[in-house]
Formats: sequence, C-alpha cells, structure tokens
Amino acid sequence: MLTTHRKQQILAILKRQGQVIAKEVSAAMGVSEDTIRRDLREMAQEGLLQRVHGGALPASPAVADFAVRQHITPEDKVAIGRAAAKMIQPGQVVILDGGTTARQVARHIPLDLKATVVTHSPAIAIELIDHQNIEVILIGGRLFRHSVVAVGASAIEAIAQIHADTYFMGVTGIHPKTGLTTGDYEEAAIKRALSNAAAETIVLASSEKLNAASPYVVVPLSEISGIITERSAQKALLRPYEKLGITVTRA
Repeated sequence: MLTTHRKQQILAILKRQGQVIAKEVSAAMGVSEDTIRRDLREMAQEGLLQRVHGGALPASPAVADFAVRQHITPEDKVAIGRAAAKMIQPGQVVILDGGTTARQVARHIPLDLKATVVTHSPAIAIELIDHQNIEVILIGGRLFRHSVVAVGASAIEAIAQIHADTYFMGVTGIHPKTGLTTGDYEEAAIKRALSNAAAETIVLASSEKLNAASPYVVVPLSEISGIITERSAQKALLRPYEKLGITVTRA
C-alpha cells in the first residue's frame, strides 16, 4: 500500500472512530507499527492529527493565533458568549480567559451588572472599559502574543492570591481521553492556575474543539463542572461528557 493511500485510510479511521490506535491499524493494513508511527509523525507535522501514546487523536483547528481565530465559527462564539454571560450573578468574582470566545462573554455582560472580572487578557479588559459596575482586575506578566495574554511566574504568583466563584476557560481541545488541552506549554500552566483559583470551571468550547486534542494538558475532565457549546453540536460528540456528570449547555 502506498504511503499516500495509507494516510488517507488513517484520516478516514480518525474521522469515523475519533481516534487511531497504531497497533490495530498496522494489523489491518498489513504493515509494521513502525511504519504507522512514521506516518502518524509526518501527519502530525502537517497538522492533520495530534499524536498520543499508542496512536493519534483529531488535531484542533483552534491553534491559530488570536487574529485568525476571530473568524472561526463567529456566530457560534457569540451564542456561547451570551449564554456564559447570563451565568454571571451580581456580586460574583469571575475569571475570564483570553481568546475570541471569552471576548464574546465580556461583550454580553449587562452594563448594569455589579461583579468583579479577573483576567490576564488585555483584550478582555478593554472590552469591559464601558462597564462602570464591573471591577476589572488585570493580571500582568510577559505578553504571549499568540493569544494576547499574560504568562510567566509573576502571573502565576498573582493568580495564587485569588479565590473566584467561576472560571470561564477557553481551550483548543477537549477530549474524553486527554481532557482539556492547549497549544502552548506556558499558557497551559496559566490556565491550570486559573482553574485552581476558582470554585468551578466552565469550558467555552465551540464544536470544532470537541473530541480534538492539542499537545499540552491543562486539567483532566474531572476538574470541570460545565461545558458551553453551540446548539448545533452533535449529540454524539457531547454524550461522553454528559456521562461523566459534566453539565453541557447548548447555546
């Protein structure tokens, strides 16, 4: 079997089953596991999948930078942002992640709501300039330009001083096997610290992030209480999370 044909077959399996197990694929195609692993390595370099131990998972398309991500499913992000904003109660302290979906949360917070928003994203802070009743706490650090957020030791130290009610987390991938993942090691550490600083974590996840994975783990699924996704998300994609007791809101 030609390499191109093998890779096409691997992509078909990935689409159909949501994962590729190298041992099973090598047996089905009559080639060695080394050959399949080499194919997976090359495909990962092309951004076609995310390698994991024993095989591969779908790669998240949401690893592009902030400017590009603004144009990925914009209508769904508006709906998710609106639903998340409605969850914020008067007097609460909430953490808003950086990212394009979190920006929609900020845009849909009612102007008369009195609450505190903690964020490490200058873009989110700017969105809240006209919200006179919102106390904005901006976490500083080294600017990670890809996502327009603060990262680093000083950011981690500041986050450790906060006890928030809810953290609205953005990720590039959410998968029953790998949990919540993102594309940068340092940003994963910041998200993990933010989750630890809140009583509950709710994930903002448009459907292209569901059952997808990125290189760096943020937290396991056991650490989150809810997922907000768009109404059109397939029920089959959401079922594994609902079985784990995670509240899924379809916006």
